[in-house]
Amino acid sequence: MEFIFNQEEFKCRAGEFVFWFSGSKVIDITFSKNFKASVLLVEKELLNDNIPDQGRSIDATLHSNRFPVLHLHDKDDRNRILQNFRLLHEKSIQTEHRFYEEVLKFQMRLFILEMWHVFSNDFEHRKRSIQTGSLYERYMHLLQEYCMKEREVQFYANQLHITAKYLNAVCKQNSGVTASEWIQRFAKERLEILLQNTDLNISEIADKMEFSSRSFFTRYVKKVLGLSPSEYRNRLD
Repeated sequence: MEFIFNQEEFKCRAGEFVFWFSGSKVIDITFSKNFKASVLLVEKELLNDNIPDQGRSIDATLHSNRFPVLHLHDKDDRNRILQNFRLLHEKSIQTEHRFYEEVLKFQMRLFILEMWHVFSNDFEHRKRSIQTGSLYERYMHLLQEYCMKEREVQFYANQLHITAKYLNAVCKQNSGVTASEWIQRFAKERLEILLQNTDLNISEIADKMEFSSRSFFTRYVKKVLGLSPSEYRNRLD
């Protein structure tokens, strides 16, 4: 299967997994003639209502946004995903169970925890392989790891032992987008995920992203999203 996801081209081959969250921008999907797949659709509310930890949820969502195709190097991880897909599906159709909703929610939480385990393994594998990669690849990995709290090009330039000007040039050459623009894109993704989670108030979100004050956070959100945090949330209703 081939598709364009968030303006990037991806291919999925036999034995791989694809994860698309609600609202994903997926276009131009094509299949080979012998294509077969099992599909599990989960309502956004069921997923969001059973997330054990918001911090890990953000990491998992953003990892999937960057790497929607998961090729598992560990056979145990592959079997774990297949088993959890089957269990979640089985629980969802056992509507006669006296504790149907409770059991389904519990299975959903187990499913999420198992997927986070797999995503963490994939993240670590990519981290090891990228450490010897190009400056651009290493920058993108650092950005994924630190952009929740680090929003200045200089921080990443220091990590890579180059100047901020050179890092901007490297990014522009590889992607047509500067390093600072990439930071803003990643920060925008995080902001949208956090603001859509109404269990967190605006001050808590500002704290998570380590802004020195709520007013500074509000100005930053308006710059990135074009709306204040409150205005953005009001549009969700």
